[in-house]
Amino acid sequence: MPQTDIFPGEVFANTDEFDTGIRELLPKYDELLETIVRCVPAESRTVLNLGCGTGELSLKLLRTYPHLRVVAVDYSPRMLAVAIAKMKKWGYGDRFSCLQADFGELAVSDSLPDAISQPFDACVSSLAIHHLEDEMKAKLFAWVGDRLPSGGCFWNGDPVEMESEHLAKVYTALRETRAKERGKTIEEVRAKIGNSVPQGYSGPDRLATVTAHLEMLDRAGFEAVCVPWKYFGTAIFGGIKT
Repeated sequence: MPQTDIFPGEVFANTDEFDTGIRELLPKYDELLETIVRCVPAESRTVLNLGCGTGELSLKLLRTYPHLRVVAVDYSPRMLAVAIAKMKKWGYGDRFSCLQADFGELAVSDSLPDAISQPFDACVSSLAIHHLEDEMKAKLFAWVGDRLPSGGCFWNGDPVEMESEHLAKVYTALRETRAKERGKTIEEVRAKIGNSVPQGYSGPDRLATVTAHLEMLDRAGFEAVCVPWKYFGTAIFGGIKT
C-alpha cells in the first residue's frame, strides 16, 4: 500500500488513527501529557498550545483547570479539524480557540495574528517542536519568552537524542513490548505512518540532546530551567520566564 504524504507531526496517513496510534508508538504518552498539564500553574488563565495536533493536550488542560482558556496553533488543517470537533464534543468549545499557522514562521515574523498577540500565562507543546532545526528551536524558544510575562512558564514534551546506543536499543525493545500488550506489533503500527514531507520550517525528526534544549532555554531568558520528566527518548523540559 503506497504511503500518503503528510505534514511533519501528523504521523499517520489517516488522522483519525492518531490518538490510538500515538499511544501504541509511545507507551508513556498519557503520562507525558499529564505531567505537562500539572506543570502549568493552577492560577493560569490563558495558555498557548503550540503544535496542538488533535487537541489531546489542550483537552487535558481544559478538563483539569475549569477557568482556563486555551489558544492552540497548528499548521495542519486535518489535525485542527479533529481538535475542534473534539472540543465541541466534550463541551469545551467556548474555552478553546485555534489558529492555523506554522509556529516556525511565527517565530521569525515581524507581525502576529490578533489571536496570539496578547501575553499568555503559560505556553505548552508536545511532540511538535523537534521537527525544527536547532537554530529554529532556539528562535522559537525566544519567541515564546516574548509571549510570556515575568513568571510565566513554558513546558515542551518532545523526543530527544538518546544518550547512548545501548539505551536506544532498550527503549526500542520497551516500545515493542508495550505495543504487543495493546494487541499490536510495532511493525503493524508503523505501517499506518504516512510519508512525512517538509512543510515550512518543519521536516523529519531533528532531535537534540536534553542538554542542548536546556541551553537554548537559558539563552532565551528562562530561569529554573529543568527536566521534570524523562522516559528514555522522550522528555519534558522548560522553565520560568524572568
